[in-house]
Amino acid sequence: MFQLRDKALARTVVERLRERGRPLVAMHVCGTHQDTIVRHGLDGLLEGCNVRIVQGPGCPVCVTTPREIEMAIALAEAGITVATFGDMLRVPGADGSLQTVKAGGADVRVVYDINEAIKMATGGTEVVFIAVGFETTAPTSAAALLRDLPDTFSVLSCHRVIPPAVEAILAAGEVALDGIIDPGHVSVIIGTSPYEEISRRHGIPQVVAGFEPVDVLMGIWMLARQVDEGRAEVENEYRRAVSPEGNPRALQATDEVFEPVDASWRGFPVIPDSKLALRSRFAGHDAARRYEDVLAPVMDMDFEEPPGCICGDVLRGVCTPEECSLFGTKCTPRHPVGPCMVSREGSCNIAFRYSHD
Repeated sequence: MFQLRDKALARTVVERLRERGRPLVAMHVCGTHQDTIVRHGLDGLLEGCNVRIVQGPGCPVCVTTPREIEMAIALAEAGITVATFGDMLRVPGADGSLQTVKAGGADVRVVYDINEAIKMATGGTEVVFIAVGFETTAPTSAAALLRDLPDTFSVLSCHRVIPPAVEAILAAGEVALDGIIDPGHVSVIIGTSPYEEISRRHGIPQVVAGFEPVDVLMGIWMLARQVDEGRAEVENEYRRAVSPEGNPRALQATDEVFEPVDASWRGFPVIPDSKLALRSRFAGHDAARRYEDVLAPVMDMDFEEPPGCICGDVLRGVCTPEECSLFGTKCTPRHPVGPCMVSREGSCNIAFRYSHD
């Protein structure tokens, strides 16, 4: 195995890409990959190699829809304790955010995991945990829901799954892509097998990559090699953590608790089987069912992005953060207009942070 901080290897890969000369456009679907690319200046290096890397919908907070944000706000305004990750607190809804209603007296609490939220409910307080994340965090939610839980605890599932989103991007064809860099964290759970049908159907190479700079560079080189050899396969650069079958216990728990349903993502139309909803046996802990009356007005609302915000386009890889007229002026991490500037996994937040360091 190569050394993860092997500068000589990194220089060799960059030089080979530069010598190759041919343009290469790849998309990744992971906020951590984007952070690695920008923080270590790989985007500038790769530009000199005629390689362009586009970020897709790899930020779970960012792809959570305005409707789901408003559902969380409605629960908080109804007097229910809402427990959420810190990034979710500041995502703008139609007229405010969870932070806004918290400032107005609603009981909104930041937690590090679902278990903190469960502890809050043991004293009789009605608590809803806003479950956000991809296949990486869904098993944690599933494991908690398989335990004996307080009757006062429930989950609003906003969990999404990655392969259907990759399929939707390729089917739409908005960006001409030569390859996909698949997310390492997600792939630890699901393995490499779920990507194989996508490569066969669309004739596109994919590489699962880790998160060190050399990982990313090797992933790009592996894509370039597939393109040059006329192959469209799923290769695994992140073999130290990812297996073809993934994590069977995590997958079993997730399947026992959740079922895939069609759902919208921010910036996308409805993507089939792309969201994880609680199965009917867990209806008593499903906030969407339990508080149906509270949430009904939100379900009838129409939502649009804030004026000028192109977060949806950024998530589809159609635009870069810098192409947004609000970027760095009206929209900053202190005063975000859209979720891509809120989350530390969002393209806009990453671009702003490293351009202002």
